[in-house]
Amino acid sequence: MPDREFRGDPSFRREHPEPDTPDTPGLPETDAERRRRRARFLRELAEARALRDRVQPRRAKAARLRHAMRMRTFRW
Repeated sequence: MPDREFRGDPSFRREHPEPDTPDTPGLPETDAERRRRRARFLRELAEARALRDRVQPRRAKAARLRHAMRMRTFRW
């Protein structure tokens, strides 16, 4: 993974802190912690998809066309 190169860099850690973990192991995480982790994951996923679309525009266009075709042929 390309981001592994930056893990040792202190500035990377400041901008991308480690995932939230409960202070005491064994205790279930709270709903707020889970929502925060999920929101962060979804933001990173959207960013990765946007990057992939910028890097591979032809593939992104083909994916958009396939999705549009699926939506047109879907029956309720």
